[in-house]
Amino acid sequence: MKTILIIEDEQTISRVLAVYLKHEGYEVVQVFDGKEGLDLFTQHEPDLILLDVMLPEMDGWDILKEIRKVSSCPVIMLTALGDIDYRLKGLNQGADDYISKPFIGEEVVARINAVLRRSAHVLETENMKQFGSLKINMDSHVVTVSGEKIVLTPKDLSLLIFLAERPNRTFTRDVLIESVWGLDYVGSDRAVDLAVKRIRQSLAEWPASQGEIRTLRGLGYQFSVYQK
Repeated sequence: MKTILIIEDEQTISRVLAVYLKHEGYEVVQVFDGKEGLDLFTQHEPDLILLDVMLPEMDGWDILKEIRKVSSCPVIMLTALGDIDYRLKGLNQGADDYISKPFIGEEVVARINAVLRRSAHVLETENMKQFGSLKINMDSHVVTVSGEKIVLTPKDLSLLIFLAERPNRTFTRDVLIESVWGLDYVGSDRAVDLAVKRIRQSLAEWPASQGEIRTLRGLGYQFSVYQK
């Protein structure tokens, strides 16, 4: 049984979400302030987190930053702030999805199922790929550069694996959305740009002489590997 951690200070909303998720067969852990939420994340190691932005003690942005330092656990942000800048901020900081309040319980369940399906896709590969100092273990899902472990979100890891399995080939945003995010994805194709940006930042120590994720204007993205 998969565990969902709900970090939401509005207890009515939290209770409603818990009812829907338990009915779907998930185990649910609820917490109502930010600091305790971060503590429970460490204790329970959930399969996915529903994270409110506006929280007492510690806000959702800071919690997300702390989680991403140590884990690629999927995170879906919940907030009444529907402005596009807030959605992009959440995605750019490593959130896997973003749901604005008010929302329908069935939609939240569907988005959780979709994120977990995309995360599970990463588990299907079983080998090691190496590009100079960059190593990608498809079995343990560990990415290292010069021996240093790189923490990526499940979605970013899935995108990196997809591109690394097909070096020097170019893919449009639409192809990447369909192949990595899945046909049930309902967000913007900007998600690809943000994921690539995060991956590049994470791989900053990977020498450009060995390879890079290139942007080919008007064509798409390519995992370019340089061979002497």
